[in-house]
Amino acid sequence: MPVSEGGPDQIDVEVGLNLRRMRLARGFSQTELGNALGVSFQQIQKYERGSNRLSASMLVKAARFLAISAADLLPMDDDVKPIPNFIHRFAEVRGVPELVDGYCTLRNPALRSVLLQLVKAMNGKPAAEARPMAGEAAASPPP
Repeated sequence: MPVSEGGPDQIDVEVGLNLRRMRLARGFSQTELGNALGVSFQQIQKYERGSNRLSASMLVKAARFLAISAADLLPMDDDVKPIPNFIHRFAEVRGVPELVDGYCTLRNPALRSVLLQLVKAMNGKPAAEARPMAGEAAASPPP
């Protein structure tokens, strides 16, 4: 597998994203994980971004602390594909997992559409007329 030029290796990025996902799923802060591993929360941030590689010993220690298998932190297969840039932001912005989870649990397609249009408008993008996403049935907007 070729090593990526000018940035972290995609395997390190995927391991870091898996570490972040498992840490958040278990309700631990970066500080708590850092204390368990004997490193700073800043070092945990670097691990989670993939900018610093997790050594085998740190990977095993992190897995033990999170009560998972070390293999759970490794890529799913040997054919690791580049991770889209927007995924990197998920690991860096607080609240993204909760926002995505909340969006996904909205049952009303019209509400999801309105929320998406709100976010676009707040970012200065033109807000299109609220309409259901592909594959969703139209629903009347909330009162």
